[in-house]
Amino acid sequence: MGISREQAAENREAIIRAAERLFREHGVDAVGLTTLMKAAGFTQGGFYNHFKSKDALVAAVMARAVAASNGLLAGGDPASEAALSPEVRVERYLSAAHRDDVACGCPMAGFAGDAPRVGDEAQACYAKGLAEVIGRMTAADVERGLNQAQASRAAMARFAQMVGALVLSRAVVRADPALSDALLAAGREALNGRDAEG
Repeated sequence: MGISREQAAENREAIIRAAERLFREHGVDAVGLTTLMKAAGFTQGGFYNHFKSKDALVAAVMARAVAASNGLLAGGDPASEAALSPEVRVERYLSAAHRDDVACGCPMAGFAGDAPRVGDEAQACYAKGLAEVIGRMTAADVERGLNQAQASRAAMARFAQMVGALVLSRAVVRADPALSDALLAAGREALNGRDAEG
């Protein structure tokens, strides 16, 4: 007896959720289908009922993660996030809580290491998400008085610094927690125009 469309959709969503968590924690290449399907509560054989390939799953994960990231720093409310000052955005992004929340944090940082190696569709989802984040930051800077070109350059530079500080902080948090915290603090201080000595 077959399963309903609703159940099939729920099963597909369970696979995507499990894959997103595992991909963020271990990297796309490190997660095999057996491990993935076990984490989702299914046997490996059922994978191809939902996805034509692992690349198709990676693209679905990227698309979902990027869509879910809109409003991430304001509790899921895109309008509230757009109203955040650049300083508050940096403080929240470069916080210990965000660093430690690899499974639900910013997908631009979470998938930065995997993005160059994934398939074209997943890479396009990542690029679209990155452009959307930069676009939101640019729009906020235009509202604060910068012209479009200035705002775009400032948003790209600021977000690149934010992601870099977060990724490096995550990379060393177990081996050297003090260095990890210092990287976040230095990033906040540099981006918010404060003297690191102060």
